[in-house]
This record gives sequence, C-alpha cells and structure tokens, in this order.
Amino acid sequence: QVQLVESGGGLVQAGGSLRLSCAASGRTFSYSDMGMGWFRQAPGKEREFVAAIRRSDSSTYYAYYADSVKGRFTISRDNAKNTVHLQMNSLKPEDTAVYYCAAREVPGLTGWGMLSSYDYWGQGTQVTVSS
Repeated sequence: QVQLVESGGGLVQAGGSLRLSCAASGRTFSYSDMGMGWFRQAPGKEREFVAAIRRSDSSTYYAYYADSVKGRFTISRDNAKNTVHLQMNSLKPEDTAVYYCAAREVPGLTGWGMLSSYDYWGQGTQVTVSS
C-alpha cells in the first residue's frame, strides 16, 4: 500500500552533519495529505520521536521537534518527489541510532510524538556519531 525507504545514514564525527531522506511510494495514497515523521532507536532503548511535519493548508507545513534535537535538526518535504528529509547538524554521539521514517494517514493536530499515530514505517538507516 505505502512503502517508505530511508537513505543517507552513515558514520560521522561529532559536530558533523548528515542529511537523511525518505522516499514514499504506493498507488493508493495521497502523499501531500499524509503526515510524516522521523523516529530513532538506539540499542537497548525505546524508539523515540525526533521530528514530524504536517500540512497546515494548501501551501504551508508545520514542523514538530523533540527537545533533544531542536535547533540542530530540520525536517522538510518535497511533495513533487514524494520525499521527506531530515537535515542533522551539530551531531552528537548520543544521536547514534537507527533512524526510521514514518507516515500518518490521518494527520491530526495532536499525537505526532506517539508511535501509535503512524501507519507505515521504513526499514531504518543507521546513523553513527563518533566522539
């Protein structure tokens, strides 16, 4: 139905940057109406919210961020390419995790940080930040 594929992960030194991408595909979905999010999971820890983006109206979008990444990460989307990006700057060792892209078919005003709000998930991409 809807498939999500992440890319852009890798190994980077502390203070460096990475840009993650998530490509969405599927014949029976309206990408522009879907909310998109990024989550991450470090070994032995729970999957946690990173950022999300929703459509406010026909031409603008609103973004949400976890406090731990606010000011360092930026989420954006390109509807023409059915992609969402996560620009990660000033990376820290504690940012090391598998990063997952997620899609929400019913993009309400609340619940953006909850795993249960999302309907589709990608396979994840590894981000490793060395000190």
